[in-house]
Amino acid sequence: MEHEPLVVERTYNATAETVWDAITNSAKMKKWYFDISAFKPEPGFEFEFTAGSDKKMYKHLCKVVDVDPLKKLSYSWRYEGYPGSSVVTFELMPTGHETVVRLTHTGLETFPQDSPDFALASFTEGWNYILGKGLKEFVES
Repeated sequence: MEHEPLVVERTYNATAETVWDAITNSAKMKKWYFDISAFKPEPGFEFEFTAGSDKKMYKHLCKVVDVDPLKKLSYSWRYEGYPGSSVVTFELMPTGHETVVRLTHTGLETFPQDSPDFALASFTEGWNYILGKGLKEFVES
């Protein structure tokens, strides 16, 4: 069965350098993304964070898999104690004084399908909020 990745694309009134710094600097990531204690845009760097809802929190375990500075950042994304593994990719495409960001999240079908927390709708809502509000407000302020 073919599984389509989740793709969210947004255009920001910010340079690629500003956006890249926001998605690779842990101090800045804490302001718009998740509370990540340390982050390095280097393949093999592992990081984790805890996030979820009022009902349940999940420990996210991630590892940087691909970096092309100012252009592309990919990392694995899985949950401690749950089967499945996915990959999140940020692609930056500068267009003059603006930057288009395309986020692609593949492998969502590998997570338990009996929980609404792992449903495509949940990821879609989350990424639209993170990119449409969190990152946008941060890089455009």
